[in-house]
Amino acid sequence: MATAPVTPAGEEEGSRAAVAAHQAGGPEIAFFDVETSVPQRAGQGYALLEFGAILVCPRRLVEVACYATLVRPADLCVVSAASVRCNGITRDAVAAAPSFLTVADAVYDILHGRVWAGHNIVRFDLPRIREAFNEIGRSPPEPKGTIDTLPLLTQRFGRRAGDMKMASLANYFGLGRQKHRSLDDVRMNLEVLKYCATVLFLEASLPEVLTVENLVERAITRSKTNGATSPEAIKSEANSSPDSSKRQRTISQVNNPTPDGDNQESVDPAMDRNSSELISHIEDMKLNATMQMGVSSSGYSGFLEPSDVSTECIKISVNPSYYTQRTFIKHKDSPLQLCCAGLKVQFGVSTKFLDNAGRPKLNIVVDIPEDLSEVLEFCDNLAQRTSQESGSTSEWRPLIKKYGYVNRPTVRLNIPTTVTSDASIYSTDIYKKEPSGNTQKLAFSKVDAVELDSLFVRGNKLDAFFSLEIYDYQQNAGIRLVAKRLVVHSE
Repeated sequence: MATAPVTPAGEEEGSRAAVAAHQAGGPEIAFFDVETSVPQRAGQGYALLEFGAILVCPRRLVEVACYATLVRPADLCVVSAASVRCNGITRDAVAAAPSFLTVADAVYDILHGRVWAGHNIVRFDLPRIREAFNEIGRSPPEPKGTIDTLPLLTQRFGRRAGDMKMASLANYFGLGRQKHRSLDDVRMNLEVLKYCATVLFLEASLPEVLTVENLVERAITRSKTNGATSPEAIKSEANSSPDSSKRQRTISQVNNPTPDGDNQESVDPAMDRNSSELISHIEDMKLNATMQMGVSSSGYSGFLEPSDVSTECIKISVNPSYYTQRTFIKHKDSPLQLCCAGLKVQFGVSTKFLDNAGRPKLNIVVDIPEDLSEVLEFCDNLAQRTSQESGSTSEWRPLIKKYGYVNRPTVRLNIPTTVTSDASIYSTDIYKKEPSGNTQKLAFSKVDAVELDSLFVRGNKLDAFFSLEIYDYQQNAGIRLVAKRLVVHSE
């Protein structure tokens, strides 16, 4: 395999020579990724800081050549602290790097006329490449075809890895931490694609055995045989509603099986442990799916008012599995989800902050009553203490902020979006409540921050149903409130 080292500044010729050995427009698939600056204000564009690509044989899915180079932006000031936190590329690193004009020929040769592949490239990487070529007055390369693995895997593999971002997929398959450097990310992208394809191939080969549902059912049966679950409990679970009080695991004891009875076979402890961890991970996926069904139901069962919460029953649950470690905030052994009526909007939707894909981070700031503040403050302190005890060095971001002369407590409610094959849509159900009491669900054809901001005007009141999610990412940690349902009151 012809490969070349990643060279940070002006030494990309070795990589380029390796790529040049493969004819432009050849049959290889070009997996590529770009790293950019992070816009700090609305209207500010992205500056290209790094380009990396590998050529992959489509028949064997092996890397046959690679190319990577840092790129010096026209203005080094765009490399902000936020940008460095995102990808680790500093001003000093790119100060001596070649300009995009210098490396444009190499980028063009590796991309033009080939099939392009990458994670979220249609919405992010492709526009950045075209912008870079337009800035130097050249026509951009054109693909023979495009494979965007984000919508592809979301559609074919399902949301088994949560938001299906590259970091989440890498954690799901135990591939390590995403480095957010171009060449590392494209190689990780290829490995993730192989893993997903293998799982789907195996499931298609034995659908009656290897689907998620059948794996869990077999684990429940095995757990029952070991005395962990009674037939009545299984029947009750199968017929239960998505109410939070019935979302407890039916296979929670499968991690410590106790062989008993004449029909038990001897099991290798190491193999049994790995199988148990896999089943535990699958059950977590089922739990998340059940929660999503629950909050989509008309009754919105499983959401507690602050007055129904006992802080003595709030626990932090750390669930280590074969794939990753997840941390939950639970109340009486069920994920804590809260609801509160009549919250006043303090700050509406802002487009000031953007995510890595260039989309606005949608959230609103609302005032909260004292009883909700007490519950959230307890959760925040408990989660922070757990984070510190686990050895995390990330800076903890307080959940509650106080404004004004009276120090009124406020929180951010995040409105997540989901990327489909056609467009981005809101993951939050949004309703409008008329003065008459009639409530109507609002339909949105796309994500539009301006349209959304017109709903959440300062002073407006809303009813909120939300979950609490603990995050620890890029040296920042805290609790994120994720809105599942918002009911806006009409004046």
